[in-house]
Amino acid sequence: MSEIGRHALELREVRIPEPLPGEVLVKVAAVSLNYRDKLVIEGGMGLPLEFPFTPGSDFAGTVVALGENVTRFVEGERVIATFAPGWIDGPPLGDARTPPYRTLGGVHPGVLAEYVAFPQEWLVRAPETLSDAEASTLPCAGLTAWFGLVEKGRLHAGETVLVEGTGGVALFALQIAKAHGAQAIVVSGSADKLERAKALGADHGINRTTEDWVEAVYGLTGDYGVDHIVELVGGPHLAKAVQAAAINGKIYQIGVMEGFEIAAPVGPLMLKNVEVHGIGVGHRRALEDLVAATDRAGIKPVIDTRYPFSDLSAALDHLDRGPFGKIVIDLEGQ
Repeated sequence: MSEIGRHALELREVRIPEPLPGEVLVKVAAVSLNYRDKLVIEGGMGLPLEFPFTPGSDFAGTVVALGENVTRFVEGERVIATFAPGWIDGPPLGDARTPPYRTLGGVHPGVLAEYVAFPQEWLVRAPETLSDAEASTLPCAGLTAWFGLVEKGRLHAGETVLVEGTGGVALFALQIAKAHGAQAIVVSGSADKLERAKALGADHGINRTTEDWVEAVYGLTGDYGVDHIVELVGGPHLAKAVQAAAINGKIYQIGVMEGFEIAAPVGPLMLKNVEVHGIGVGHRRALEDLVAATDRAGIKPVIDTRYPFSDLSAALDHLDRGPFGKIVIDLEGQ
């Protein structure tokens, strides 16, 4: 891209990068798209983009060359990206004035390319049980769900998780909930998608277009409410999450589909002792935990459609329509 806007997307032929000391060269096999990528391409999201700009943050590929002093990987290993390079563990990087948002496909270069050369610290080993396309979905969507429910929420068996929608983060949250022995409730406006979610293990499906989903939650739980809510809508929708939350319930604010300004009634928020966690994806150590859990528990990312590199525009259109799971750009054979 030479400027912000989908009209500026173009394929360019450039030299394959040489890995510098401490870097690895990766042949990219697959790139998973996030709604955030669309926002960056179309509006920049207020980020200090440097042009020419390569979008995309999530990939899987194979190490094909090493710079000097590389110790974490060897040639031939399969790797995936970390969404926020440099955030290894602990609190996010940044401060009160400048919240952290130094990510791939934003402040740092993106990954929609046949080859990328990155510092070895920016990568982790891919799950052994997943294909490249499946593994490419973990760095943002998978880790976001994991970081909320497991890292922050300490999810355990017997609790209830409510998931809003059937996109990438939502279906990861569903599978993570079931892997931990929790009950899962999915809310969607599509009867077909609800049936597909039940086939993945959802215990209950609520069609928000035909019933009040908060009242439906009360009915399903005997007025107990929900222990964990993966809030993927944003805007005033947070109010419904607060209403549906159980006493001491936890809400993970992730999505911004209905706006970046959120609102909720303070009464139930206070009286029910509800915790609201802002989730900005997660650190490398949590991603490594997710990789291990994926191999151990058999978590299988849901891919709606795989597009060739040349069909990036069609893939972005599909994001607008709302996929069931993830959209992946396939670079094999390019």
